[in-house]
Amino acid sequence: MNKEQTGGSVFRNQNFRLGFFGALVSELGAVLYSFAVSFYILEISGNDAFLQGLYLALCGAVLLLMTPLGGVLGDRWNKVKIMVACDYAKGGLILLATLLMLLFRQPRAHIAVLFAVGVLGSAVSGIFSPAAGSLMPHIVEDEKLQQANAWYSVKSSLQSIFGVVLAGVLYAALPITRLFLIVGVCYVLSGVSEMFIRYEHRPSAERMSVRLVLSDMREGLGYLRTQKAIMALMTAILFINFFFSPIGGNFIPFFIKTDVALAPGYLFDELLTPELWSSVFSMLIGLSSLVGSVILSARKPKEKCGRSTAIRLCVISVVMVALTLGYWLLVDRGLSLNAFLLLFSLGCLLIGFSIVFINIPVNTALMRAVDRDKLSKVTSFISMISQGLIPIASVLAGLVLRFLGSTPLLIGCTAGFAAAALFLLFNREAREI
Repeated sequence: MNKEQTGGSVFRNQNFRLGFFGALVSELGAVLYSFAVSFYILEISGNDAFLQGLYLALCGAVLLLMTPLGGVLGDRWNKVKIMVACDYAKGGLILLATLLMLLFRQPRAHIAVLFAVGVLGSAVSGIFSPAAGSLMPHIVEDEKLQQANAWYSVKSSLQSIFGVVLAGVLYAALPITRLFLIVGVCYVLSGVSEMFIRYEHRPSAERMSVRLVLSDMREGLGYLRTQKAIMALMTAILFINFFFSPIGGNFIPFFIKTDVALAPGYLFDELLTPELWSSVFSMLIGLSSLVGSVILSARKPKEKCGRSTAIRLCVISVVMVALTLGYWLLVDRGLSLNAFLLLFSLGCLLIGFSIVFINIPVNTALMRAVDRDKLSKVTSFISMISQGLIPIASVLAGLVLRFLGSTPLLIGCTAGFAAAALFLLFNREAREI
């Protein structure tokens, strides 16, 4: 493996720096795009929560379908070339969407363009993610993996702090087409940075074919089935994601567009537009995640993280219970919208801090546990298993919001999340991670 032998900070590794900058720019574009699309669909459809949920579901389903193919390609083709091609393709798609939205200005045309670009972009992401997710062990020394993962988490936290605030400001200040133009340029710049990453890649002697792809998929899935601890963890996370993803993907935009935007007044309404309150929530999650990431970047990884992961998920469950009760009492019953905004902000701080101490140790443990030559395939199946129910969750959450409202959605999500966390806590196999 072509890893630069360095001491001290992982940033002394040039390959890591190039990958870090590329991810920083492309993920900034992704933050701007996802923020804008969520609110824009609600804006031009008259707050149609089902339509927004359908968009999220279609994009999620395509992502999951393409991820196993991305895993096969990531183990056989040059990972860096895959990443560069995907970033250029994603940037080109969004720039094309910008042009089409300028040419066809009707709301229905914009919705059609957003759905088409969302589906195609998700297909590209399905190819990109396994290659990007399995590159780190090839360019970073084993003892630096937790530090590298922690810095990637710091990057994500900074984007949550500044990127989402920037997204809220730009969404309020610029036409949607100009915002999309910025996003497209971000993806292109990311591809330029990644072009210069170098690692030792051994091309596969076998010619790519449908039969070979299916054979590799079976091999990756068969390998994963032998890893009982990983399978137990992924099963729990499958349901955890199912119940947690609608909070950010469905509830927050709907809450902002209805409870906050339609209120006669709300906290800091002279300074913040309703959409910027969504940025505040993301910023607080990013701020607490940043603190946790910095702490973990200086720590040595533990040999096992299964039990600590389950305990932290139970802590998040308690926070979700408090937020659900708070919404019912303070918003549904009309006691104080401002008090709920403060309560939800506190919850974001606690959740952001806890998530870092779940994601970084688990990702590091998986990178160490899985054979290098199978890492892309296994990573793709882990992603598919852990996120397999999110598209269904998005559609169901949209229907619940449309016909029942926010309180029933929060109750269902909280109860399901708590049950999945308790399952993981008492599962013996998951403790071996």
